[in-house]
Amino acid sequence: MTDALSGVRVLDAATLFAGPLAATLLGDFGAEVIKIEHPAGDPVRSHGAQRDGVGLWWKMLGRNKKAMTLYLGSPEGQELFRRLAADADVVIENFRPGTLERWGLGPDELRAINPRLVLARVTGFGQTGPYARRPGFGTLAEAMSGFAAITGEPDGPPTLPPFGLADGIAALTTAFAVMTALRAREASGEGQVVDLAIIEPILTLLGPQIITYDQLGELQARTGNRSHNNAPRNTYRTRDGGWVAISTSAQSIAERVMRLVGRPELIDEPWFATGAQRARHADVLDEAVGSWIAGRDRDEVVRAFEEAQAAVAPVYTAADVMSDPQFEALGTIASVPDDELGPVRMQNVLFRLSGTPGRITSAGPPLGAHTAEILARYGVDGAGLEDLRAKGVIR
Repeated sequence: MTDALSGVRVLDAATLFAGPLAATLLGDFGAEVIKIEHPAGDPVRSHGAQRDGVGLWWKMLGRNKKAMTLYLGSPEGQELFRRLAADADVVIENFRPGTLERWGLGPDELRAINPRLVLARVTGFGQTGPYARRPGFGTLAEAMSGFAAITGEPDGPPTLPPFGLADGIAALTTAFAVMTALRAREASGEGQVVDLAIIEPILTLLGPQIITYDQLGELQARTGNRSHNNAPRNTYRTRDGGWVAISTSAQSIAERVMRLVGRPELIDEPWFATGAQRARHADVLDEAVGSWIAGRDRDEVVRAFEEAQAAVAPVYTAADVMSDPQFEALGTIASVPDDELGPVRMQNVLFRLSGTPGRITSAGPPLGAHTAEILARYGVDGAGLEDLRAKGVIR
């Protein structure tokens, strides 16, 4: 079976984390992804947890990729990159604006070599504007988008996520942008430049924040786990020390929850008729639901909610995810062979296609594992490799 993106060649020259993850998503569906790293290695190799000195995040982020080293700051590295780009379909980079141009590898130069090339430029603030040359990370996007301002308890500080939320959203958006540009290329025969600022995609996912302020002058306040739009909606502790989350976005679900917890009289209150009105009486509803849940173990609560056809979910850790039967049925966790660590388990591809399903064939490879293989395509043999190593262009 031919992979969905078979024949698409991607040069991943990005680091930490949006650009590389976008390349990973393309690789999951058959694109040949060549990871180009500085000879010192991508910082993600030493970022976060390690086992026996091997970075675990890299094993996930580098999956399905071929790893080569190349110092783009050198004339030799720049010339080799031009040769690689000449027959690539996509380049993904996240250098500070102006860096590629300074190296003679900017959009004009690369597209003169390869007019069909799609160049995806993933930066904190985009290629233009007063902040364009600032260092940009997902944390800054989570702050500037308004995410942190609406996240956290009402009397607490703005809260940042403990993972790369903005980077992850930007990665999904970059992969979509690349596929859009490749589809447009089918009609025009021309590639184009993707300018993606990490501060923007997360802003879209925050919902009607901008239009609400524009039309009503209102700013959403922090509400913790509660919602402005419905109640009860919160996390609740169970008798055995577990936690569950419930949502009542639909009126019928809210009514079922009240009957389940033995408080059907609340349904007759005038304010119970809409989600927004219920949200203004969240203290009453949380007390009713929370006291009922507190008297039962987590599994009992989940069973009762399911029998009542009310929406509930246990609050899971990674350990829970890896043993849950629904995730098992979906194949959400894949076991991947790895020469360094043996079989490793990680999140599988994002979705299931019936005709051209994605797959993970390998975890992130060692630094420079495919340098010789890739450069051999361009006539760089053993002596040439040794010369490049001696000059620090490759490792």
